[in-house]
Amino acid sequence: MLTMTDSNGVPAVTSFPDELTKELDERKSRSILQVILHNRSSVFGFLVVMTWIIIAILAPLIAPYGYKQNDIAHRLSAPSANHWFGQDELGRDIFSRIIWGGRISLSTGIGVILVAAVVGIAWGAVAAYSGGLTDEVMMRFCDVILGFPSLVLAMAIAAALGPSLLHSMIAMMIVWWPLYARMIRSMVLSEKEREYVTAARALGISRTRILARHILPNTMGTLVVMITVDISSAIILTAALSFLGLGAVPPTPEWGAMIASSRELIDQWWVPLFPGIALFTVAIGFNFLGDGLRDILDPRGYSD
Repeated sequence: MLTMTDSNGVPAVTSFPDELTKELDERKSRSILQVILHNRSSVFGFLVVMTWIIIAILAPLIAPYGYKQNDIAHRLSAPSANHWFGQDELGRDIFSRIIWGGRISLSTGIGVILVAAVVGIAWGAVAAYSGGLTDEVMMRFCDVILGFPSLVLAMAIAAALGPSLLHSMIAMMIVWWPLYARMIRSMVLSEKEREYVTAARALGISRTRILARHILPNTMGTLVVMITVDISSAIILTAALSFLGLGAVPPTPEWGAMIASSRELIDQWWVPLFPGIALFTVAIGFNFLGDGLRDILDPRGYSD
């Protein structure tokens, strides 16, 4: 910012001229773009994730067949010109079901993590900034949930609620939000002792505004990376619950359920292979993207 003095010689702070602000924004944008282009894993992850998002959005236009459309006369047919990935045990086109399954897996993984992150961030931030008994009680509640193995707890909750995709999502949300609560608590505890928070308090700014406008924005870089990586884990856990019969139920074209239906089809390799490849590519795409975002959001990752 530019510092000037008024008629009494008192320093006065003015904003950047529009031209200078624009130039700084352009320089920073170029720096971020350079980091993206020089990080091949982030480029690969971004392309994979965007490809699957486009496929999920355009699933009704891309899929050559309906995900429930069967052809019993040609069940378990190998890949061919008409059915690129072959047909399953009911004669359904596996390629079409994978495309429709991408919409389910992406929406489930993203939805679960976003809800868990919002709940966990709010819980952990309030606990950290309140301190004392409030902090103690709130975090002990998180410790109770975190004391159970995440997969076992998710399985128990999903089994108690009954097999369905919605119930598996609820189970995963319950398992995941304490992780964000604990992480944001530690970050808020660190940030609240910094000079800018002390200055804000001295100016009479409310605790809620300090938390929402000053502390939490400084934690967003780490949170974005964590959310991106956790989406891949949520997609895999969704598939695992469906594979165990606790998630999506037929004829929902969820990738884990598709793999589960082929457990006894050893000779028909195409039935489990292609859903497994789809699951692998989505997971690795989000992981590579998260790794790239970590480099971009790290202030040491690029220079102005």
